[in-house]
Amino acid sequence: QVQLVESGGGLVQPGGSLRLSCAASGMTFSRYVMGWYRQAPGEQRELVAGIGTESNTNYADSVKGRFTISRDNAKNTVYLQMNNLKPEDTSVYYCNARHQLIPAMNYWGQGTQVTVSS
Repeated sequence: QVQLVESGGGLVQPGGSLRLSCAASGMTFSRYVMGWYRQAPGEQRELVAGIGTESNTNYADSVKGRFTISRDNAKNTVYLQMNNLKPEDTSVYYCNARHQLIPAMNYWGQGTQVTVSS
């Protein structure tokens, strides 16, 4: 079955950096649109960044210029490089995989906590 396993979260000071990774298995990775979402307590889950099968990218306005999403199809992994982190970036970050042609094939990871605090 499809599995998405996130890693790389943790506690970082404002202005610091983290790199999240999401390793996928049980799927043809290159055929999936990959995304990073986040959800803070009491708030809705929101898209942070997405990357298509042709490595086209999109970002939430709040992270443009600070975060970079990338994918390595040979390693079945998607990354989120987060720089200049702010306290408002504190959230649980989730990896998402959605098949490019079959929307019902939509999967989530278990989430990884990112806390930005001094």
